[in-house]
Amino acid sequence: MKIVLVAPPYPLEEIPSPPLGICYAAAACEAAGAEVVILDYIVRKYTPEKLMTELDALKPDAIGTSSVTMNFTAAADIMRTAKNFNPSIITMMGGPHVSFDVESTLTTYPEIDLIVIGEGEETLKELVPSIRDRSLWKEIKGIAFHEKGEIVFTEPRELIQDLDTLPIPARHLLPMSRYLALGFPVSVITSRGCPNRCIFCQGRRMVGYKVRHRTPELVVDEIEDILSYGWTRINIADDIFTANKKRVLEFCNEIKKRNISFTWSAFARVNTVNREILQAMKEVGCDSVSFGIESGNPEMLKRIKKGITLDQARKATKYCKDAGMIAHASFMVGLPGESRETMNDSRDFAEELDILYGYHFLAPFPGTTVRERIEDYDLEILTNDWNLYDANSPIVRTSQLAPEDMENFVSDVTVMYQDEWRKTEKKYHEGTCSPEDHIKIEGFYRTEIIFRLLSQDLIETIITPEDEEDPAGKLCDKLSEIMADIGCNGLVKRTIMSLLDAKYIKSKISDGTISWYWTHNNRLDELPVSHP
Repeated sequence: MKIVLVAPPYPLEEIPSPPLGICYAAAACEAAGAEVVILDYIVRKYTPEKLMTELDALKPDAIGTSSVTMNFTAAADIMRTAKNFNPSIITMMGGPHVSFDVESTLTTYPEIDLIVIGEGEETLKELVPSIRDRSLWKEIKGIAFHEKGEIVFTEPRELIQDLDTLPIPARHLLPMSRYLALGFPVSVITSRGCPNRCIFCQGRRMVGYKVRHRTPELVVDEIEDILSYGWTRINIADDIFTANKKRVLEFCNEIKKRNISFTWSAFARVNTVNREILQAMKEVGCDSVSFGIESGNPEMLKRIKKGITLDQARKATKYCKDAGMIAHASFMVGLPGESRETMNDSRDFAEELDILYGYHFLAPFPGTTVRERIEDYDLEILTNDWNLYDANSPIVRTSQLAPEDMENFVSDVTVMYQDEWRKTEKKYHEGTCSPEDHIKIEGFYRTEIIFRLLSQDLIETIITPEDEEDPAGKLCDKLSEIMADIGCNGLVKRTIMSLLDAKYIKSKISDGTISWYWTHNNRLDELPVSHP
């Protein structure tokens, strides 16, 4: 049994990191005895032609993918392409979007054979051995599929009570050097579940209201495995890492006991942290904590059932500062009943906290209370174009605010930062900026350069004669021409040379020519590469 799992394209603005859900799914399929290949189109260019070339080379029995709402359409189109290319292949999807939009997904995309609903690891372990025999699907909990023109739902799957039974995510199947080059942190989970009732979030329904924990020793085992690949930064992706203070201290003590060094960040709620917890986290490498505060208006916090107070937010961010950690707050614009007054309250409160903060626009995802009970709120959803559900533009209105009002508010708030950035860029190009700002500007553009190299397959397009005196220099020159718009004092060349020095990129000679490739691509290295 051979299964291909696809990581669909994901924009740079969303900080793409190694896809944790796909890696958990791959590990479950491997545990069920399947040979698994991950086709990662986050850090490789995607085209339908490339997908078909790779499927033709691999000849899998099944293909699956997972997505969030904002890249659901791209993921579903990949499944459609695969099915049209090979009608006998079994196509499947999982993840939060399809779990709460099953009927619409299967109706709109009849090329998708089945959907794995909710937590998928146990379901996949049962499904994989039977995937070619549709007569057995009805006996497998937690899926939905087409049968004789109708959609069949099987019995719901229980949540996994013992998370220690989960296999380690199959990161060995990823194109490792590409993610190392990009430099974003690797995510791990220490728990699943969320006891809170925020009306804009899918988490409680997807992973349950009761928080289930992994044994700290096993989490740190996984972290050590990640560090062995060369990563130095981890992100704890739990909905609420600090929900259980005893567990947090056990986790920190395990890191200290093993004397391992890395930096990390975590998500937390302002009502779940104190000085002791944050100090313990800081001592073992945690340098930043992100809080979802959402609004600076007390009544709005009650309306969205956030379950926090502004005083708790004040205390939590002060505790972070006292511990020497970066605190970051996320605020949401476009919540039910939003008005100029409530938006101004958020702006004023964010400035009062004097920490890093940012705004997102409300995206009423399938499965959220606000979407499913929209009639109960002062809110109108303006589109079901899932491509717009990236939280970067307004897609709702309230009785007091139109989308342009929300957009203007965020634009007015951020214009100061944009002006400062432009001034810093100008000084950078003039050679008069501070060393700190020089690092900041080059870091920003270096990331953009690397993402272009990855997502457009630019490295693979450069071919030079075998007798080229300076092949690395020629590679840099050609890529500098392609990315001439970057215009950062030779930064493209310096970036390429650093990737070569790190051995993320290597060359090979064939038929009298030199070509280039990313290392550690595992089986992907052996696949034919198309450049349509």
